[in-house]
Amino acid sequence: MTKKITTILFDLDGTLIDTNDLIITTYLHTLEKYYPSKYSREDVLPFMGPTLQEAFSTIDPDRVEEMILEYRTFNIANHDALVKEFAGVLETVELLKEKGYKLGIVTTKIHDTVLKGLRLTKLDRFFEVVVALDHVTKAKPDPEPIFKALEQLDATPEEAIMVGDNYHDILAGKNAGTKTAGCAWSIKGREYLAKYEPDYILENMADLLTILGE
Repeated sequence: MTKKITTILFDLDGTLIDTNDLIITTYLHTLEKYYPSKYSREDVLPFMGPTLQEAFSTIDPDRVEEMILEYRTFNIANHDALVKEFAGVLETVELLKEKGYKLGIVTTKIHDTVLKGLRLTKLDRFFEVVVALDHVTKAKPDPEPIFKALEQLDATPEEAIMVGDNYHDILAGKNAGTKTAGCAWSIKGREYLAKYEPDYILENMADLLTILGE
């Protein structure tokens, strides 16, 4: 018999909060500065999910640090204007918290920016644990961030589910031994996520309640 799910880990960007426009605009701004007129919106979509280090390393390994600095400066300055909420997220997370589920966030973003997004969308009060990029040596899809979150939540992989909009999230969950749920509202599309065979695909965050039998 499978263990009852007690613990839900969420990715942040593109899963709980709609940062798609912010991330795309920031990448385009940064790349335009270094490589005028070379990159389009379609070119930066593969960078959604990986760390900035990974993304910029594929462009110019020698300028990674300065590009990251440019990215973060612009991103923070434009954060509140461009970040939006996804329908159904706040209500679902609030209900899960009320029902006593342990809730955590596992993200490839740095901690300060995570908190900024959570406060802006009023989600900060629901999460007792946030594992950000600056808390780990290896980012998703390595299982380290998930193991770290589970340890802090006093939970095992067998009783947890990882929810995300990108292949990093699904693979990290599989690597850690949790259940996995992909978000059909991923900017990369439902079919893209389905290729990584998550246990569930959510059409709306409220679908989680059905999966959990609430």
